Amino acid sequence: MKKKVFRKCLPAVLLAASFLCHTVQAGGPVVIKKSDSAEAGETASTEENPYGERLQEARSILRQKTVGKYGMVPVYGRDVEDGTYGIQVDSSSPFFRITEAQLLAENGEMSARITISSLSYQYVCMGTAREAEKAEESSLIGYEEENGKSIFTVPVEALDKEIACAAFSKKKQMWYDRTLVFDASSLPKEALKIELPDYELIETALLAYSTDGNDSLADDAENAQDTAAAKPEPVEVGRSDGEYSIEVNMTGGSGRASISSPTLLTVRDGRAYARLLWSSAYYDYVIVGGEMYYNLTTDGGNSTFEIPITVMDDAMMITADTTAMGDPVEIEYTLTFYSESIGDKGQIPQEAAKKVLVIALAIIAVGGILNHFVKKKRR
Repeated sequence: MKKKVFRKCLPAVLLAASFLCHTVQAGGPVVIKKSDSAEAGETASTEENPYGERLQEARSILRQKTVGKYGMVPVYGRDVEDGTYGIQVDSSSPFFRITEAQLLAENGEMSARITISSLSYQYVCMGTAREAEKAEESSLIGYEEENGKSIFTVPVEALDKEIACAAFSKKKQMWYDRTLVFDASSLPKEALKIELPDYELIETALLAYSTDGNDSLADDAENAQDTAAAKPEPVEVGRSDGEYSIEVNMTGGSGRASISSPTLLTVRDGRAYARLLWSSAYYDYVIVGGEMYYNLTTDGGNSTFEIPITVMDDAMMITADTTAMGDPVEIEYTLTFYSESIGDKGQIPQEAAKKVLVIALAIIAVGGILNHFVKKKRR
């Protein structure tokens, strides 16, 4: 009798366990709190919205970061000894990050082999995106693939100078503006025929420049430096160090994506940190108080971030960057963490799913042992 019951129940148990395994691997069931932005299907259409392309272009320009140093003096090929040198390259876009570069200087001309840590771009073109759109295909620079990375060989007009470089996205089939600066100070001293300006001294002098009528300039520079150096401070909570659950509500964005709630609350040294699990895999970083936090998910699953909770029971502003619409777009959100909801870690959907999975596996194991003894008894 026991054997028959076990045989009838086993398929259902296996099916449940299989489903739970899939659910946990996929990021677990999520309880939706209102919120987020763009899913993959939210790509702007220029047919439906004639201003879509211009809007994306404007967003792209706004999010470009400043590259280079204040008061840069261009260093041309004639000022560099012939040879091949490793060089650092600053890029205005985190999605066109140059992980390695080799500078070739010969007869007063320079070029560089730059390595991009992805295969997202099909071509680059020295100049703006608008210029690249009009350029002949023969003038576009293709890439060499090496270990899943792209290597472009580009002409270098000068070091320590902002150089326009357009990149063509394979996925979006569009050109995007990038700005590069090849850092002359990263070269060996013997590679340069000239002495570079002391940029640290220039920056110090700028901060100290507070003569009449210029106090605001010095104050702005000093405040910017202080803001960049400051890190968001997690709020103190009256809990022992460990892991808990906490309810979180998010507003902002288009509402097409969301975060899981309750979410994981980690208390370290008496301070609160939250792990945000998004319903989208297209988020690559979150900014809290000027500090950038990168996606912890590396297997292509839903984006996950651990961020400090800077305030409880009140609005907390964050900025999240999504690539769902092609070129990255930063979107502002408001999070509210509820201190009264802090509870056991097991209340988190993913943790609950894991517990059910363990129970299911235990049932299978017990059933297997039972089946073994039934067979043994029959013998």
